[in-house]
Amino acid sequence: MSKSKAKGTRFEAAVVGYLRGALGEGVERRALCGANDRGDVSGVYAHGQRVVVECKSTRRLELSRYLAEAEAERGNDDALAGCVVWKRPRVTDRETGAMGQQLVLMTLEGFTALVTGQRPEIEEG
Repeated sequence: MSKSKAKGTRFEAAVVGYLRGALGEGVERRALCGANDRGDVSGVYAHGQRVVVECKSTRRLELSRYLAEAEAERGNDDALAGCVVWKRPRVTDRETGAMGQQLVLMTLEGFTALVTGQRPEIEEG
């Protein structure tokens, strides 16, 4: 396993550990699914519907690419919303509360779905 892949795997495991502590034992790492990927973490729900969680442990934040990936995975999983958990540089797992300080990124549409429990059907204008 490459150093980069190992780093990502450790971060995914840490995200799962944090979410299990907050949401319960049903939170797990997902197996890789290739083109039909459904995110890195399963067992996260809002309003009884799945929420896709994609984890990124990168130095450079590539918002558009990460959000597009989470949205594609949300569609693959027929989930309510998708989000990206991005590891903040220099915020290490050795610090108390560090996992809770990582960033969660999502679109406004996804946020609206998360809050209301339904995908918005809004015509922009």
